[in-house]
Amino acid sequence: MRLILPVLLMALLSGCVSAPTQDPAELPAGSWQLDTDHASVHWRSRHFGLSWYTARFDRIDASLDFDPAEPGSAQITAIIEASSVSTGNDAFDEILRGPNWFSAERHPQIIFRSSNIEVTGSETGIAEGELTIRGITQPARMDIVFYGGNFNFLENRDVIGFGADMVVARSDYGIGPFIPAAIAGDEVRIRIEAEFLPEE
Repeated sequence: MRLILPVLLMALLSGCVSAPTQDPAELPAGSWQLDTDHASVHWRSRHFGLSWYTARFDRIDASLDFDPAEPGSAQITAIIEASSVSTGNDAFDEILRGPNWFSAERHPQIIFRSSNIEVTGSETGIAEGELTIRGITQPARMDIVFYGGNFNFLENRDVIGFGADMVVARSDYGIGPFIPAAIAGDEVRIRIEAEFLPEE
């Protein structure tokens, strides 16, 4: 008897969820805002040339201007709070927030702004733009996968989802010591998962 109610609830909810569409023409145009409850930014860097040390940022925001008739004209702005770096080690997090690494007090935000988006396939694209870290701005590229769009009945509005990858060099932004020493790799791989909701 205890299992009946959860099973019935799951069946009811599954009936409310349709398969996502991956046709941009079926999605509404306009401004979209990041659903911060369903988004994440993880980064990885080699440790002693061996494992990929993995951490994340806990506070992020982003906006997307999107026209399904011209998906290549979309504009993306993403903002990460540098002080929200999270490795699972509080003492190390404080070091990373400090002046030798992200310098979060002096440069509180990491910002990516797209300048051009190239549609490379039915579900893929490349966003080129500028990435600013520690007050230093460099050209950057984001490889994007479009997961599709759906109706979010919990929010009573549409939702679209993306995944993205970016690779940056610490040395381009003066992040941290040990460059090019093997203790901490220069290359940083960033993985983004994001859902966007229409602005109300």
